[in-house]
Amino acid sequence: MSETDIQADEVVDARGATCPGPLMDLIGKVKQADDGTVFELQTSDSSSKNDVPEWIEKSGNELLATVEHDDYWSLYVKKT
Repeated sequence: MSETDIQADEVVDARGATCPGPLMDLIGKVKQADDGTVFELQTSDSSSKNDVPEWIEKSGNELLATVEHDDYWSLYVKKT
């Protein structure tokens, strides 16, 4: 997937941070948000492509999409 029509309510820009930074940044924001909030996690750490879906499975939230850009990924997460 290279593009998405998903509109994020909040962007978590964790580009340049290494594991587990991007995931921890996302978790902190999700904990403070209302159900239904959509986040776009921007990360240049390839580990996030595995870490975030594992956390989502355990936390009960929803992974909407993963989009690869030239030098980072956008992971779209919906708090449930």
